Amino acid sequence: MGDIREDVKSKFVINFSAGPAKLPGPVLAHAQKEMLDHQDTGVSVMEMSHRSAEFSKILNSAEQRLRHLLEIPDNYKILFLQGGGTGQFSAVPLNLLALKPSHSADYIVTGSWSAKAAQEAEKYGTVNLVIPKTKKYTSIPDVSTWQLSPDASYVYYCANETIDGVEFQFVPDTNGIPLVCDMSSNMLTRHLDINKFGLIFAGAQKNIGCAGVTLVIICEDLIGFAMKVCPVIFDYKIQAGNNSLYNTPPTYGIYIMGLVFEWIQDEGGVAKMEENSIKKSSLVYQMIDTSQGFYNCPLDVNCRSRMNIPIRIGSLEGHGQLEKLFSEEATAKGYLQLKGHRSVGGIRVSLYNAVTVEETEHLVGYMTEFMERHRQVAAS
Repeated sequence: MGDIREDVKSKFVINFSAGPAKLPGPVLAHAQKEMLDHQDTGVSVMEMSHRSAEFSKILNSAEQRLRHLLEIPDNYKILFLQGGGTGQFSAVPLNLLALKPSHSADYIVTGSWSAKAAQEAEKYGTVNLVIPKTKKYTSIPDVSTWQLSPDASYVYYCANETIDGVEFQFVPDTNGIPLVCDMSSNMLTRHLDINKFGLIFAGAQKNIGCAGVTLVIICEDLIGFAMKVCPVIFDYKIQAGNNSLYNTPPTYGIYIMGLVFEWIQDEGGVAKMEENSIKKSSLVYQMIDTSQGFYNCPLDVNCRSRMNIPIRIGSLEGHGQLEKLFSEEATAKGYLQLKGHRSVGGIRVSLYNAVTVEETEHLVGYMTEFMERHRQVAAS
């Protein structure tokens, strides 16, 4: 796979978007080559029937590559759905709350997305908050303080909070209760023991493809408990029974996802993605920690995200003008999408798999140069 960007780009650009995020250049080049004619079929994947033998090969190849990358056991189903992570905020309780008579679930809320998931689940049953509510998400309380319920149908958490930058560096122990995890923004960036999870879901638009596909990995034992009010397209039993083809799936998105899986394999698998992730995030955090207060990260060290790094300039209470200038100058220089989420402000650096170590080094160079020009203003 060649990198199309090297041929067509007329200016320096690095995409640090939190999502939809950068795709690997070789994946785009491959898709471009097959845009009009997929493997001599005479048609584009975009116009290919989802019932055709050709698309069946695409779907099955994507599934098998993912099984290999994550060492997914045979007793887990892989579903390619629509509706995004937000759709799964509803689908999870609609399918799993009835696992126990309590119709309750434990939610570990450590950021904006897990908070939204808990709020949605309250429509269908009882939600127990494992940790106290907070206005700012900057830490994960010690597990000794957690309030887990033995009657919960499942325990839910978000492995990496894209907005707030809180990432779990461990898998919660639920004492045998099925564990549900939103891995939308750190899927395929670190080793996983799939057997520790009952269900994992991920929107594709961060590390594993383009927007439009939602990946669900679910243990077979948890399938078949959907509430009567569950929409048919969110019923895991129906989707699993139809190999994700009950209705027309996001065919082109699945095709791109399969190419991303192939690219990850070619690059060295999940182990290489994790190695790069550690290098990239360490470069940025080292810049922050050695900047003598010019850059600040509001997170506890033990839950700093490798994927999404929130940064403030100067004191945590001010200097919005410098942050605005930082983003504007960065964009002009080709460092795109570094503005923080509108709900938290500041700066946000997203370092998904397609962002290279070299590109991260370029960004750190810009951060250093900007600091040298504006240190005196930030200190005032």
